[in-house]
Amino acid sequence: MDMTNAEYNEYVKKKQPASPLWADVGKAFAVGGAICAVGQALMNGFLSRGLARDEAGTAVSLTLVFVGALLTGLGVYDDIARFAGAGTLVPITGFANSVVAPALEFKREGLIPGTAAKMFTIAGPVIVYGVGASILYGIALVLFGAG
Repeated sequence: MDMTNAEYNEYVKKKQPASPLWADVGKAFAVGGAICAVGQALMNGFLSRGLARDEAGTAVSLTLVFVGALLTGLGVYDDIARFAGAGTLVPITGFANSVVAPALEFKREGLIPGTAAKMFTIAGPVIVYGVGASILYGIALVLFGAG
């Protein structure tokens, strides 16, 4: 069967199901917004308990990473992601999911070659570039003065 690129594209368009774009955008917005609202509620709660702003921010980060990892381990995060799509890519919970999911997937291969090695397949570059950026930032502070 010989087809031109244009004919092939038209064929694919006919076979492809219509994407409910606005429904997907709405779900992603609602779930991503809900995750952020929970983070803000946690921040307000930690501040009301007397934590300083930076300590409260750290507590919120730790809590969201823990909850993201726990929900991934229980298989709930995947269900939320299937429903909300990109809405679950809020950086802190998405990062926890990206670390835990490969670790769970490869745990049967053993502690070191499976869980420990695969845990950072997705998260590794984030950590590497984050550490690299912080080193450059630290050097810049030393060279140009720390305010």
